[in-house]
Amino acid sequence: MKGRIIAVLFIIMMLGSMIAGCSGIGTKDGAADSGNAAAGSIEKDTDGKIEIQVFIAASLNTVMAELAGMYNEVRPEVKIIYNADSSGTLMIQIEEGYECDIFFSAAQKQMDQLEEDGLIMEGTRANVVKNQVVVVALKDSGTKVTGLENLEKAENIALAGGSVPVGNYTRQALMNRGILKKTEDSASVTTEQVSRALGGVEISEQDNAGKVLSAVIEGSCEVGTVYYSDMYGYENDLEILQKVDYELSGDVCCPVARVINEEADEARLEAAKDFVSFLLSDEAKEVFHKYYFDTDVER
Repeated sequence: MKGRIIAVLFIIMMLGSMIAGCSGIGTKDGAADSGNAAAGSIEKDTDGKIEIQVFIAASLNTVMAELAGMYNEVRPEVKIIYNADSSGTLMIQIEEGYECDIFFSAAQKQMDQLEEDGLIMEGTRANVVKNQVVVVALKDSGTKVTGLENLEKAENIALAGGSVPVGNYTRQALMNRGILKKTEDSASVTTEQVSRALGGVEISEQDNAGKVLSAVIEGSCEVGTVYYSDMYGYENDLEILQKVDYELSGDVCCPVARVINEEADEARLEAAKDFVSFLLSDEAKEVFHKYYFDTDVER
């Protein structure tokens, strides 16, 4: 009986030792594996791909989706994660410390601010494409609006806020048309002030160009101001009432730059650099042109 008890106790001790060994608890090897996994997760996803965070203006969303697919045909090991919103919102996120490797803005103003803040990698900024502000309505809507000069004829207007590039460009154009009183900072002009200048017309303020487009397509607003590139895919639904001259809106130029990311390792830095080079390539230029962007820019 005593011999049986000793044997059972011996078996229990052996099983306990085996379980501890399998779990890696308290072993040097187990601790090292855990540490390596944590460090690697910053730069690579579970598939072992190099992740780069690319902040893009909402107006670039469609073209950038195609460009990411093209890039991954050559560099399948790079995972491009887009964060698309108004350039003003993206700028604030970068200033607040959001992890970002590349910023592709719809205007120079936000890039200028980040450069002034010391958040852009020196020598990486370049102009990629130009866009153009357009006044749009649904086809066969019967609107009496023909452009900026008579926006007050609309029942309601979709307009991006002043911190959003397309909203700011629209305000600049209205100032240069003599409809809005000129101020030093057109972005500071409120939607209420625009409404009063247009005789009290109802204005629905939107967060980005994409939401302005949606408001017009859904019919909740009679007209809106978006970018010419936003027309891609909606040619059968929308009518361009006016293409706003650069003399009124200012040069609608879209710059790209690499953002300082202290968490990035060499592989991630190299991938970000290579992706920016791809965006500036002749191959990418053809795609931008297809989506109605003007690729004749000084870089």
